[in-house]
Amino acid sequence: MDFQLPPDLTAYLAELDAFIAAEIAPLQARDDNDRFFDHRREWARTDWDMGGLPRHEWEELLAKARKLADQAGHYRFALPKAYGGKDGSNLWMAVIREHLASKGLGLFNDLQNEHSIVGNNPFVLMIRDFGRPDQQSLITDMLDKGAFRPTFGLTEPDHGSDATFMETRAIREAHHGEAGWRINGEKMWTTGMHAATHCCLFVRTSGEDGDARGITAFLVPAHAPGVKIEEYLWTFNMPTDHPRVSFTDVWVPESAMFGPEGGGLALAQHFVHENRIRQAASSLGAATYCIEESIRYARARKPFGKALAENQAIQFPIVELSTQAEMLRLLIRKTAWEMDQMSKVEVEKRLSDKVSMCNYWANRLCCEAADRAMQIHGGIGYSRHKPFEHIYRHHRRYRITEGSEEIQMRKVAAWLFGYIGPRKQAFADMDKV
Repeated sequence: MDFQLPPDLTAYLAELDAFIAAEIAPLQARDDNDRFFDHRREWARTDWDMGGLPRHEWEELLAKARKLADQAGHYRFALPKAYGGKDGSNLWMAVIREHLASKGLGLFNDLQNEHSIVGNNPFVLMIRDFGRPDQQSLITDMLDKGAFRPTFGLTEPDHGSDATFMETRAIREAHHGEAGWRINGEKMWTTGMHAATHCCLFVRTSGEDGDARGITAFLVPAHAPGVKIEEYLWTFNMPTDHPRVSFTDVWVPESAMFGPEGGGLALAQHFVHENRIRQAASSLGAATYCIEESIRYARARKPFGKALAENQAIQFPIVELSTQAEMLRLLIRKTAWEMDQMSKVEVEKRLSDKVSMCNYWANRLCCEAADRAMQIHGGIGYSRHKPFEHIYRHHRRYRITEGSEEIQMRKVAAWLFGYIGPRKQAFADMDKV
């Protein structure tokens, strides 16, 4: 049992730090790009006259940073070598994501819109594993040319966690002798639709409400007749690229089907564990940043002639947060390492509860750490001149997305009590006695 990080991993973290200092920090310092990260960040990022969408200058800056990271060989780190990546493991990605988030806000890593110099590209593996040969060419279009920009259409106005009850429907219908499907319905939180070329749309094609089978994915052109962005939903953290989108008599050919007919739920869940463990690591890193900044401030601030840090009212909450962070770090890294020892199918059967533990607790811890940092810093902590309010507003979202906190706790409970998972048979045998 060895808890030391591999030397080549720590060397890679140093390489990333050097790349940030040499390439990313100078880009952020140019042309007043700091406005996107200092107290002006929400105003600078948001085009208030365009429905709250991200400003073009903001998205252009992120694209420049990603291009630099891609040229340096970092952006595709987690992808297979066949796609220009380095076959980055779950453990390495967890450590990298925590490391970057622990550095605070910056162009190198801004998860408000899932931006990082070490990218997360779940669509690549979805297309590789579920796409037909002609669809797999979209990977090159997406990574090298930017000509394929997909978004994800799963959640609906009346259905979030209960995705198998979705009301969006598709029925078979031929057009001019060509087989295809006619789609009707609505989706919510279709993030990135303003810049997307296609929506990976999940619809029911057969079965009854609540059935896992019968949901099918289609790659629907974002500007197909009948596709309409109804509104951009303003959120706790702006800007917004999260619209409600309607699909009215949208016809797509049979070739638009993505993955097996009726088996679309597998696509939606394909990357959930990798996403959750990386998100957990990012939340842990952001929490660590808030904790460390609070410690430094409490040592430097001297009300009534003595350091704020001498007060137990300051010490004890930070002790509790630090203790949780240390324990969580071990669980995240152990879980990520175990994920690397097994297939996706095995992770779902043997490790899904641990991934959920990491994710929901890390997201909650980050919110608590940001809130405590605001309290310790007082008025300046509440202001936008410190990043804590931004960290809180962003990471608060993660307690709802990627599987709500309650849904993940429900899964953990089901595993603990043997209703699903490895303990199910043991409890069934006990019930027979």
